Amino acid sequence: MRIEDLPEQWPVVESREHFKGYVIGVRTDTVRMPRDEVADRDYVVHPGSVAVLALDEDDRVLLIRQYRHPTRHLLWELPAGIRDVEGEPLAATAARELAEEAGYQAGTWHTLVDLYLSPGMSDERIRVFLARDLSKVEIDFDRRHEEFDMPVEWVPLGDAVERALMGMIHNSPTVAGILAAYAASVEGFALLRPADAPEA
Repeated sequence: MRIEDLPEQWPVVESREHFKGYVIGVRTDTVRMPRDEVADRDYVVHPGSVAVLALDEDDRVLLIRQYRHPTRHLLWELPAGIRDVEGEPLAATAARELAEEAGYQAGTWHTLVDLYLSPGMSDERIRVFLARDLSKVEIDFDRRHEEFDMPVEWVPLGDAVERALMGMIHNSPTVAGILAAYAASVEGFALLRPADAPEA
């Protein structure tokens, strides 16, 4: 059997929206299961997001620290953001987030890894990009709320892997991006897809 995720859609008998907020919604779908049974599945509806693993010429990863209220933690993360501009290519969204959150632009972009954040409870998908050939850029961006004070740190890739494995970094796209970048570096990043690779 080929090990590859495949699109599949079981029949939805009924769909009910319980909540619609600024970013997320909550929905219950009644799904027709095998043997003609039906069952309710509650999930969060999300527009999706992008994250950027920026790697400098010294193989250091750019991390920012941000307060995340649901977890009650200050988390070290990759620059990231919601897919909130209709029709904007994902790589352009990633470039905008890298500039706004960290003040950098990149000359080389690749798709690093695609993730479903929590597929049992949300439809959110995240594309993590690898950004290299970095240069500083000035962006006039009004930082407010959680983004008001986000320190930027450069961490050697090997040290970032160690921190992820030791339970010192918890943000899921950050952990996945760090481990994927470390694995991809073995082949000199030659196996990575282009930045505009289609999503499954």
